[in-house]
Amino acid sequence: MSAIITDQLRILNAKSFVSAATSDANAFYAFVGLPNATDYSSTWDDNPPAPKDSFEQETDYWDTMIALKKVNDGDVKQVVKKNTWTSGTTYDMYRHDISRTNTSKPSGATSLYSANYYVVNEDFKVYICLHNGTDPDNPTGRPSLDQPTFTDLEPRTAGSSGDGYIWKYLYTIKPSDIVKFDSTNFMPVPRDWETNSDDVSVRSNAATSGQLKIVTITGRGAGVGTANRTYTQVPIKGDGSGAEATIVVNNESKVESITISKGGSGYSFGSVDLESGNVPTGTTRPTFDVIIPPQGGHGADIYRELGAYNVLVYSRIENDNQNPDFITGNQIARVGIVENPEQYNSTALLSASKASAVYALKLTGAGSTTATFAADTEIRQTVGLGSTAVGRVISYDAPTGVLKYWQDKTTAGFNTDGSRNTTPTYGFNMNRFKSIPDTGGSVNIVGGSVTLGIHTEFTGVSTTINNKTYYLGQTFTEGVSNPEVKKYSGNIVYVDNRPSITRSANQKEDIKVILQF
Repeated sequence: MSAIITDQLRILNAKSFVSAATSDANAFYAFVGLPNATDYSSTWDDNPPAPKDSFEQETDYWDTMIALKKVNDGDVKQVVKKNTWTSGTTYDMYRHDISRTNTSKPSGATSLYSANYYVVNEDFKVYICLHNGTDPDNPTGRPSLDQPTFTDLEPRTAGSSGDGYIWKYLYTIKPSDIVKFDSTNFMPVPRDWETNSDDVSVRSNAATSGQLKIVTITGRGAGVGTANRTYTQVPIKGDGSGAEATIVVNNESKVESITISKGGSGYSFGSVDLESGNVPTGTTRPTFDVIIPPQGGHGADIYRELGAYNVLVYSRIENDNQNPDFITGNQIARVGIVENPEQYNSTALLSASKASAVYALKLTGAGSTTATFAADTEIRQTVGLGSTAVGRVISYDAPTGVLKYWQDKTTAGFNTDGSRNTTPTYGFNMNRFKSIPDTGGSVNIVGGSVTLGIHTEFTGVSTTINNKTYYLGQTFTEGVSNPEVKKYSGNIVYVDNRPSITRSANQKEDIKVILQF
């Protein structure tokens, strides 16, 4: 049995994702992670491997996660591919009948949404091309020479070049949306098109369903009518009513042009009725294509009209002295999105604007303010007789003595590819660092330039040094801090492996994730 999933389901899924991501009942977070990418592949930064979609790999995503940033209501929007108007480009025109058996000209697109039929101009105004100058002499259309700049509601030409283009204004991208959602290949469409107040005039203009705008000439005919005559009120027959066209016959008794004089309503198909319009058909009958607008008219449903089956999720990562969850001095090589993660040691959804996904120790001892811990190297603690906790360094802040680290399978006898190490140094147990070790254990942390101990008397989220308050980003109890998010909770719905980026104190990263449904 032959079957397809239509593009309308893709658009519906994109809408549903936006609704879910912006609902108070859900919590979506962007995350960064993987400080040790080159351990996975020596060529990672030149050629990051494609992420793997498996439960095993999902665990790795969590184990190497560093921090999360909440996706807020204004951080999610449907987007469409970006077509910037360029002089001399021959654009496709909107047609209702583009398919793999009736490809669009000039691009050869096999579907409307893969055609190049709309543009954004230099002022971020968006237009749909209703006519690209196609006629029997230019069957694939003509180059566009006049940039559309108007905001008139009715379709019209853009300039005086006579390039034959007719454009329909749809909307203007807001400056705030340009910052968040404009990218090299995608541009945003407005949220809540059906109800928002900004675009009510465009929607109202489209209110008459099936109102015709364009008829193209596919054959000029011969001996048509009377030379140099204009025929008005030529009816268009079909399942709608009220549409009329004006036909101009040139001095060779061929059809020179046809325009819609009355759009009518209710059309899903149509044909120019020359006989009822008292236009003699001549020795060779002229032929036309009546272009059917989308349901509701042009501008009624922007998502359907432009094919908005992509969603852009925006997140800005920046340093915050009062909530320093995003580390500096180490690398990140992975970004992603997780749905409905939970708070640490709870079943409640995570709600904080930022959250740390790593473990941390508050260290003390001689040399703590000058000690160094090399990024990604091992730290160890004997937590009991014959039991060693092993972690990997994310960062060490010498003034506060806060050491952030992660633990994954590589710290418990396995390799990055999941294979078992036949001779693990410290066995296969994942032992956690402890402020109160078992018998035979020690609070000393080995692995830095000096041996320091866990500050077991410290509890809190900040510390004061020389009358200055330092915020630590997570809560410590007896010198030990757990992640603020419960690992392995929620659903990781997007992962992107990237070349490594070393974060610095004055650095900001704009993350723009494109989800294509």
